[in-house]
Amino acid sequence: MGERATVRKIVVAGAVVALALATGAPAHASNPPGTASSGSADFAKADQTFKVEPLAVCDVNPEQAGTVTGSSPAVSKNGFKVGETSSACTTEVVNPAELLTKTTSVAKGKAFELSALVAKNGPRLKIGEWSITCTADEKGTSAGWELKGMSGWTGLPQNIPSGYVHEVKASNGTVLAKVKFTDTVFPVPNDGSISMTLLKLTFEPSSGYTGSITVGTTACSPTP
Repeated sequence: MGERATVRKIVVAGAVVALALATGAPAHASNPPGTASSGSADFAKADQTFKVEPLAVCDVNPEQAGTVTGSSPAVSKNGFKVGETSSACTTEVVNPAELLTKTTSVAKGKAFELSALVAKNGPRLKIGEWSITCTADEKGTSAGWELKGMSGWTGLPQNIPSGYVHEVKASNGTVLAKVKFTDTVFPVPNDGSISMTLLKLTFEPSSGYTGSITVGTTACSPTP
């Protein structure tokens, strides 16, 4: 019974909406028309550096209807693994007469595993699958996300609020890393665009590591 409790599976999902400002002129967005990536990593321990460039990146082509795709093979570093990842950035004409378009930018991944903290009596963190999406039309934008098959995340709430910070602890209570979930950014002034990072893990000094790991990023802006 105790072993099962430590590998509790979690499925969570959510969405955030940013409405565009009502103006007579097109929005000048500080975020791109649409982009998505499955994640990246840049962390180090002693004389070892682990860097993973952004995975499965795609960018919307706002000038032409269609889909731009991205993909990355599985990654395996010492103490860090990610399965194959993919992304798709789509522009759709929803009203040809008025030249209205809709964009969707989505990134997906599977088989995330961080075992780097086990040596400090920390948990083995796993995510079976994840996805993050940014959708935009002339009225505004929205960002959605999903996490499946999570284990090792002791104390994580069933419903994760936006911007929630989770502490990853060793068996003695020492905080080894902090993880910020669904970090959402709205430009100031608000032009209706939005960006979201599904989760970002930042190592604490007690872990023996420096740096961070990011899982899932996306951003989009209202269409013309």
